Amino acid sequence: MVIGISIALILASLLMILLVLLHKGKGGGLSDMFGGGFSSNFGGSSVVERNLDRLTVITGAVWLVCIIALGLLLKP
Repeated sequence: MVIGISIALILASLLMILLVLLHKGKGGGLSDMFGGGFSSNFGGSSVVERNLDRLTVITGAVWLVCIIALGLLLKP
């Protein structure tokens, strides 16, 4: 049980990193330095951005549930 939740946590963490990096930069800072102009040319659809937001929130919720479950299962 703990191994399955740990694997789900690792997968959710990696997916969360990927999804956050896919978001369009809001201007200024490091996002513009590392390709903010490139993403603005290809990510103009608001439906895609909304779906990306939803997927990011769902992945964050899965990540949070995994953290809480592991905390409760590994409690001394």
